Amino acid sequence: MEKGHIVQLFFNRTAGSHCEKRLADLASGFEAGGARVILTECGPGNPVAIAAEASHVCALGGDGTVRHVAHAVARCGRPLPLGVYPAGTVNLLHREIGSPLDPALYVARALGTDGAALHYPVELNDTIFLACASVGPDSRAVAGVSARLKRRIGKLAYVVALLKLLVGWRRDRIIVECDGRALACEAFYVAKGRFFAGPWSFAPNARLASPRLHLVALERARRRDYARFLWALWRGRRIDALPGVTALDCTSFAARSDALLPVQADGDIVAALPIEVRLRDEPMAFC
Repeated sequence: MEKGHIVQLFFNRTAGSHCEKRLADLASGFEAGGARVILTECGPGNPVAIAAEASHVCALGGDGTVRHVAHAVARCGRPLPLGVYPAGTVNLLHREIGSPLDPALYVARALGTDGAALHYPVELNDTIFLACASVGPDSRAVAGVSARLKRRIGKLAYVVALLKLLVGWRRDRIIVECDGRALACEAFYVAKGRFFAGPWSFAPNARLASPRLHLVALERARRRDYARFLWALWRGRRIDALPGVTALDCTSFAARSDALLPVQADGDIVAALPIEVRLRDEPMAFC
């Protein structure tokens, strides 16, 4: 292992399962591996900025924290490797990469020359996402999640928000334009990796290192259509075999609606329709 690394370690105290001991153990692990550590808090009120002297970046948190840090790395103009160590509510990218949880083993991988995984992030208007995005019942549920409840019960807060939607269920017409085709739908999902909301998948063939997006559109998003989608997702069945579902691969697309619909990406609301989505030309290195 090379000496002299400078690791900027980002952490988010508002993340769902933030643990000070885990942060201290990880920082100590990097120092024991010969690195100097720059501890940087991110989250609400703490913008993400990459230190000029950093040779490595590590994000301790959930998908939202990783997305913010990755966006800063992508804008800093240097091809820095980004480590992902899970905390927070969900961390789909860590599930994809499969890096070890033991701090010593993780540090050996993060600072070593082996084990880096290439990943093509996805540009969405003026931000990026890494794992998945959606517009429809899921994004409205994310928009309605109580931050206080999320800190108390974690992922169950999303279930509570979704149940509230059942009373005032909405259906809005969306137009997705992809490869010269205009597709009318009421909800859509886009995947860069295999996983969605945990261990489930609507695009099992998606891979981080593949320069392709996987798009699934629901022609109708009535309560029963959405329940059928969730049931197939839960049981690991083919989503594209459901009636009224269109699945396709692409590298870019645009989506619009007459309604101001929220867009969720990696578990956060990041925009509202209309949006333009495309793969970044160059992959990033994750570990």
